[in-house]
Amino acid sequence: MSCCHLFLHNRKLSPIKIGFSLKRHRLEFPERVNEISSEFGPLAPLMADPTVEEIWINSPHRIFVARAGISQLTNLVLNQQDIRDLVERLLMWGGRRLDLSHPFVDARLPDGSRLHVAIPDVTAVHWAVNIRKHLVRGKSLQNLIALDVMSPEIGAFLSKAVSAGLNILVSGSTQAGKTTLLNALVSATPTRSRVITIEEVFELKPQLPDCVALQTRQANLQGEGEIPLRKLIKEALRMRPSHLVVGEIREAEALDLLIALNSGLPGMATIHANSARDAIAKLQTLPLLAGENITYQFVAPLVAATIDLIVHTSLVPESGERRIVEIAHVTGRTEGDRAEIEPLFTYVGRDYQKGLGDPDRVFARGGEGWTER
Repeated sequence: MSCCHLFLHNRKLSPIKIGFSLKRHRLEFPERVNEISSEFGPLAPLMADPTVEEIWINSPHRIFVARAGISQLTNLVLNQQDIRDLVERLLMWGGRRLDLSHPFVDARLPDGSRLHVAIPDVTAVHWAVNIRKHLVRGKSLQNLIALDVMSPEIGAFLSKAVSAGLNILVSGSTQAGKTTLLNALVSATPTRSRVITIEEVFELKPQLPDCVALQTRQANLQGEGEIPLRKLIKEALRMRPSHLVVGEIREAEALDLLIALNSGLPGMATIHANSARDAIAKLQTLPLLAGENITYQFVAPLVAATIDLIVHTSLVPESGERRIVEIAHVTGRTEGDRAEIEPLFTYVGRDYQKGLGDPDRVFARGGEGWTER
């Protein structure tokens, strides 16, 4: 595109000139743009822009970005061949396949960004492309405190929870910062720990000396060689883990994770949910996908006995800020057919309020209480 200015629009698509251009991007980030231009082509200036969190293409004429969690429409215009060439270049590095028999793909890019592509006839007409950038922010709990994701008190509480080997479930909506928080929690594990991470696509990068990352694999052209999350969880147990981390649980792998953690192995995972209570309800439902012999009566006590904490994050639509809004303790008891939870901390207004639950009880099994710092 030979034009100079790239304008953005808000969700209602009313024009807002923000005063930057492709030319200006090349002047501000010349080395970065040149470095990635061979892979990302016309998207290189947006990939080089540190304020852009995600880029998605709905059609050659509808290309969006997200800044601070807020969607914006660009006036960047491509053609169908540009998009196909872009996807082909990016998939060459990721080693994933995309064709009519596999019309969508999830892959990791060289810089750690995550690529998702869907093509017709899964999509109506155009290729749908999402690139979620890997931004170097919030590597530790201290970084997240500085970014106002949590208070120092919450940070100290979570740090102690990780050190105590509690099983932690991070919940939230899309783009709420679940993976970033999980990465910071994993990085807080004691340095002597051996951590095994399991993901569909590599995203976690914990700062630990002894960490092994595992990733799922698609089937080949003959329909063979697929490695799902359930298989990786079972294999990870043979690798002498002291902590087991699953990037996101969506299906029957929830059962394998619960059984592994119930054996005394500390672990963490993320799950999509609207609240801590919804997260525990969903965690009780997903194992039922493993087979008809798995019942709700079996899963509910298993969840209650396995999970210790639920940390719920949220994205503030108006400001794009991510924040921990709720921390709940799973008491170990069940209420009818549901695991009982007690709120420990809830974000209200501009501060955290302590709930009915007692933080000391969270650490009771470890023989030490929680002391506010």
